[in-house]
Amino acid sequence: MKPQHKGNDWLYQAPPVNDIDMIEAYFAGHAYDPHRHDTYAIGRTYSGVQSFHYRGALRNSLPGGTMVLHPDEVHDGHAGNPEGFLYRMMYVEPALIQQVLEGKPLPFIKGGLTDNGRLSNAVNTLLRSMDIPLEPLEKEDALYDLAMAMNEASGARDSTRRFDYAAAQRAREMIDVSLHRPLTLAELSSHANRDRWGLSRDFRQVFGTSPHRYQIMRRLDIVKRCLVRGMDLADASLIAGFFDQSHMSRHFSHAFGLPPGKWQKIATAALIGIRKR
Repeated sequence: MKPQHKGNDWLYQAPPVNDIDMIEAYFAGHAYDPHRHDTYAIGRTYSGVQSFHYRGALRNSLPGGTMVLHPDEVHDGHAGNPEGFLYRMMYVEPALIQQVLEGKPLPFIKGGLTDNGRLSNAVNTLLRSMDIPLEPLEKEDALYDLAMAMNEASGARDSTRRFDYAAAQRAREMIDVSLHRPLTLAELSSHANRDRWGLSRDFRQVFGTSPHRYQIMRRLDIVKRCLVRGMDLADASLIAGFFDQSHMSRHFSHAFGLPPGKWQKIATAALIGIRKR
């Protein structure tokens, strides 16, 4: 873990592990405007108080607990004390959780905070991979434990499946290979062999977000990779499939709570600092 520099915000985005994006960051005051992800945001606060508004209340994440923010739930972020806060967060696609739960409803952790021990161990193992590479089997075991512990911590009960998991998966696969062009729900429903509105409901239940928002977030993933490599905003926007820079910037700010220029500045600054160490 990098040293903390009080008053100097930074953010480091690590290489993905098993398709899980991870960041480590420090913020001294205001961190993020209200925004939402189409993934789970799961992490730990390592020092300070990480405060955020979530589902109508102010939450405070302290060292020792685990944050689990549900897909598409609006939240913000700021330091809860003068020392600022240091944390790590991983962004886990609902599809990875579904691979373990096999079509059960996505786990929801009330309030976004939990002290569940099994979940804490799984999260610690995955977040540790930012410092220490994990063996392939260790990664798979941690992902399994993560999904099962999330289901346990949510208090979920077995229920009869009332949605078409296979259709939602076929739609997701089509979106993944069509990021360069607009898609219609009619195209997706035809490919998935499901009626339009039934597919729309299925997709939300299985993956925690709408088909369109899922497409936008995958495009923004491309944008972030381009920005970390130093590409300018306009080129990154076009490569990712957006109409123009303005179109991309609007979605980026809504998704991550930071404008893309500021995100690029603090992300690349952290990366340069690591290379100098």
